[in-house]
Amino acid sequence: MARERTPAIRELARHRVTLVAIGLLLILGTSPVYAHHIFSLGGAQLLAGMDHIGTLCLTALHLLLQPVHSIFHVVLLAGVAYAVWDRARAWRALRRTLSMLEQRIPDVSDVFGRACATVGVDPSRVRIVRGLPNPAFTVGLLRPRVYLAAELATGLARDELLAVLAHEGVHVRRRDPLRLFLLRLLACTLFWIPALRRLAEDMSDEAELLADDVAVRGEPLALASAILALANWSAHRNAPPLAVGFRQDALLERRIRRLVGEDVPARRHVTRRSLLSAGLALSLVWSSGVLMAHPLPNEVHRSGHEVHCEHDGAFALAHLFCLGSPFGQVRHEDCPHRVPDL
Repeated sequence: MARERTPAIRELARHRVTLVAIGLLLILGTSPVYAHHIFSLGGAQLLAGMDHIGTLCLTALHLLLQPVHSIFHVVLLAGVAYAVWDRARAWRALRRTLSMLEQRIPDVSDVFGRACATVGVDPSRVRIVRGLPNPAFTVGLLRPRVYLAAELATGLARDELLAVLAHEGVHVRRRDPLRLFLLRLLACTLFWIPALRRLAEDMSDEAELLADDVAVRGEPLALASAILALANWSAHRNAPPLAVGFRQDALLERRIRRLVGEDVPARRHVTRRSLLSAGLALSLVWSSGVLMAHPLPNEVHRSGHEVHCEHDGAFALAHLFCLGSPFGQVRHEDCPHRVPDL
């Protein structure tokens, strides 16, 4: 008899599927732009000697899609520039925000120091701040730190404070700020694939849910009550840029229902429209990328391959079916653009 999968196990499985989907979109979205250049370095030409698929002329299709392929080169470079600018802007905003905070490391004798010892979080990775916009968040790419509002010492019961600190400790151990930073960097780079940005949002949600599952420590109701207690913190002000914040308004109901034992269906940011647009964009970039691997007649002559037909780029559309109707009989010897045998 198969063992029933718990919500936590299903969440982890969805997390892995999302990672695979992000990897596939990254490979499918970038490799057609540069892969054919790598294959042609040694003089090898993919699809050399193949001039037609049925009555469809590959040379004419190459000429038609060549501008599209060039546009994708520009779009990819623009995406890299946009991603660097976006992440640099967020980093500067974070540094500016943190520099204005009066923060301290918890003392071993105070409530925060004892909480750190109980849940196994290094106190040197924790900062106590009065008046935080978000009651608890983790920030830092290489050395993540937990920022806690000083008011939590009196605003939460002890078990609730332990649950919040344990939750943030999971983000520290998993380096979630760095993971989400890289995912958003990729989403900005491939901005023309909206499904990638939505998958990054799914990963952000799943990071919170996975941290909840680890932090419950056998007392899920303590974490659920802490989430409820902090739901209206600071009039719904968000955590600083690049931070993984404890209070996530959009996830409030789902997190609590999971913690009290309900089997809550997954909420996905990916929509049919985003998947359709991703499919259309990928089909276009792959079509243009694959056709660029097909050498034009002058390239074939240089490489020593036999060429069947060549066209003037100005009239490539008229030559798209140079063997006649796409539903007609395929006879290469009837091609009007055939290069005469020497």
